[in-house]
Amino acid sequence: MYLHGTSRINEAGHLEIGGCDAVELAKRFGTPLYVMDEAWIRSRMRNFVKAAKETMIPFRVAYASKAFNTLAMCRLVDEEGLLLDVVSGGELFTALRAGMPAERIYFHGNNKSPAEIELALDAGIRLFVADNFTELEMLEAIAAHKGKVARVILRVSPGVEAHTHAYIQTGQADSKFGFDLESGQALQGVRMAEEAGHLCLEGFHCHIGSQIFETEAFELAAEKMAGLCKDSYGQFGFETKVLNMGGGFGIRYDENDHPQPVERYVNIIADAMKKQFAGLPFLPEIWIEPGRAIVGTAGTTLYTLGTVKEVPGVRKYVAVDGGMTDNPRPALYQAKYEAFLANRALEEAEEVVSIAGKCCESGDMLIWDLPLPAVRQGDLLAVPCTGAYNYSMSSNYNRFPRPAVVFVQNGQAELVVKRETYEDLISHDVIPKRLLKNAPAAELEMIRS
Repeated sequence: MYLHGTSRINEAGHLEIGGCDAVELAKRFGTPLYVMDEAWIRSRMRNFVKAAKETMIPFRVAYASKAFNTLAMCRLVDEEGLLLDVVSGGELFTALRAGMPAERIYFHGNNKSPAEIELALDAGIRLFVADNFTELEMLEAIAAHKGKVARVILRVSPGVEAHTHAYIQTGQADSKFGFDLESGQALQGVRMAEEAGHLCLEGFHCHIGSQIFETEAFELAAEKMAGLCKDSYGQFGFETKVLNMGGGFGIRYDENDHPQPVERYVNIIADAMKKQFAGLPFLPEIWIEPGRAIVGTAGTTLYTLGTVKEVPGVRKYVAVDGGMTDNPRPALYQAKYEAFLANRALEEAEEVVSIAGKCCESGDMLIWDLPLPAVRQGDLLAVPCTGAYNYSMSSNYNRFPRPAVVFVQNGQAELVVKRETYEDLISHDVIPKRLLKNAPAAELEMIRS
């Protein structure tokens, strides 16, 4: 088993995270349960910031909040001094409600609505990452109507295909994201932004994908984006102030994953920029936006084992009380995870089982062929590295309530997201009056109450 952050196996043979016994966490908060290691989150943030400072060039670190966005998480980002990347009105609203300074927030997204743009403009966010010509037109019109200036950087597809799952490649030319570099769209975007009366162009952004281990792709992307900066300077006299190289830095999910140290990712980008901008009269402030690389390994999901189905000579299925509603990544990306029994962590493996979720889908399988001690109903399964894109992608499919989230540190566990109840599930449902006329009186009274 591979343990991250403050996780360890204690004297009772139980998983312990942040000084909290996982068995006790499950008893107190129930399962499924997302457990977030706060000290490890802060450590990962500080590692990125330290590496950025040591490059000796203007360099800022942002947190990509789509990985895991809650009020408490936004407080951590604020306290650690990072920028915050949001991709929706909901993420923006959460950040503002948490007290995150608007001037450290910037807004991504390929289809921002007028209402979202207005919310962001009124809040006074740092800038917009404009994704296409339509958005530039909207930003100009809305900013003009409000008598404001919208600061923007252009998202660019640099034509770099990172070696990752096809669904999370975003830097290639054929992508829904960004102005295409090769066809000249990016330079057209520069001209359009520069000629607009209520836009202030500050630079460019690219993001070549997610869960990337190789460094060559980042070097190539840096070279192409620097070339765009040079062309923009040559054609329009535009000096790039911000060059955001995105995120996508990989983490270890299982033994086949070999991520680079934080410092290597940062230095590769910084060294490429120093080389590319040598001799030019300007050097942009470089931004990166890790999300998964900050919270991914800080999260562990706890499940209770339930039913067992054995197909003789084929497979033994063990079901847990969660599944694709709290972790859709295996079904969506064929993502791989490791896991172990949190209540019997020192015992040797005796059998190989496959972990099934409880959703009414054959594809709801969390882990195939997992070695475990002889399992018992009621055992506690721990799945590490579920801090990114698990809670944020969770759903109510099959009308399952979403799990609670706790932060743990120094032996203290604090609830940061309450577990949903059945009442929460129907809290926004509405029954038209015409459908109530034949409902039993008792049920009507329950509905009214």
